Amino acid sequence: MKWSRDDRPRRVVVISTGGTIASRWTGSGYAADASGDDVVATAAVPDHVSVEVVDLFNVNSSRMTTDRQLALLRAVHETLADPGVDGVVVTHGTDTLEESAFFVDLHHTDPRPVVFTGAQRPFGAGDGDGPANLYDALQVAATVRGLGVLVVFDGLVHAARGTVKTKTLASDPFADPSGERVGRLGFGRVDIDREPVRPAPLPLPADGRPAPRVDIVMHHSDGDPVLFDAAVAAGARGVVLVGTGAGNATPEIAAAVARAVDQGVHVVLSTRVSAGPVAEVYTGGGAVDLAAAGAVLAGTLRPGQARIALLAALLADTPSTEHRTALLRTLLGGPENPDPAVAAAAAAA
Repeated sequence: MKWSRDDRPRRVVVISTGGTIASRWTGSGYAADASGDDVVATAAVPDHVSVEVVDLFNVNSSRMTTDRQLALLRAVHETLADPGVDGVVVTHGTDTLEESAFFVDLHHTDPRPVVFTGAQRPFGAGDGDGPANLYDALQVAATVRGLGVLVVFDGLVHAARGTVKTKTLASDPFADPSGERVGRLGFGRVDIDREPVRPAPLPLPADGRPAPRVDIVMHHSDGDPVLFDAAVAAGARGVVLVGTGAGNATPEIAAAVARAVDQGVHVVLSTRVSAGPVAEVYTGGGAVDLAAAGAVLAGTLRPGQARIALLAALLADTPSTEHRTALLRTLLGGPENPDPAVAAAAAAA
């Protein structure tokens, strides 16, 4: 799919949530405090695009919470309820952008795009990258359709699913370590190379439902079940276990996983390695034993997005633990093949 220019006006709504793109010097460090209008005023606007701004909240994204992500999800849906809106841009801090974008993508049912962007250099900096990223995001939001939620940064277009922050400070911080970019921008056009593969979108979570606790626990040399058990004791309804290699731990941790699953806790197995799938290769506490204990493999999703898939499954209105597990496998997109009837019922719930 290639972008082509025409003269039809486009309405794009920018939802501002803070992050480096809205951060100014405070005397000891940078903090988000610039308004969405201030951020938009720094950027050129593509021809035939009109911009409206919603200031949702203004935080460094390391302070992101499930409640804020739910507020963002609902703001996106409310914005797209207006048929005159052509697309949405979300300005967001880069630390947890991969989580919020994936969360919105899992619930995104509209062909109109939602495009996440931000900055690696602060608001008002002479070498700031925010204005160019915002211009590109507006251009993508005004032109593409049917690609789900996207991440636009440093002239590249990424799918929300699988895209993570791979560099702490560089101007091109985002990539899918196990996949390819969706497209690129340049010379006044958007070129799309592939269409992202996405599971069937979920309905919005019910209002007023308390956000479940979902924790991430990493395995390492000398790792034992203490932190995993502590997460369960603290009330976690889901735990992402970050294994070594292709998803490995110890027999003691496998036993802890089995105990947690018996208590109704959902466990997802991811890996601390930057690219490649989790796979059932090793016993002795490896993924073979962890899967036998009830852990669901995360496929190629890294820990932060595996947690979001688990969170979304827990927020969904499913009739049973079995249906929720089937839905979780669908959202993770891993190598497991749940019973098709159960998976279809879970997706329709």
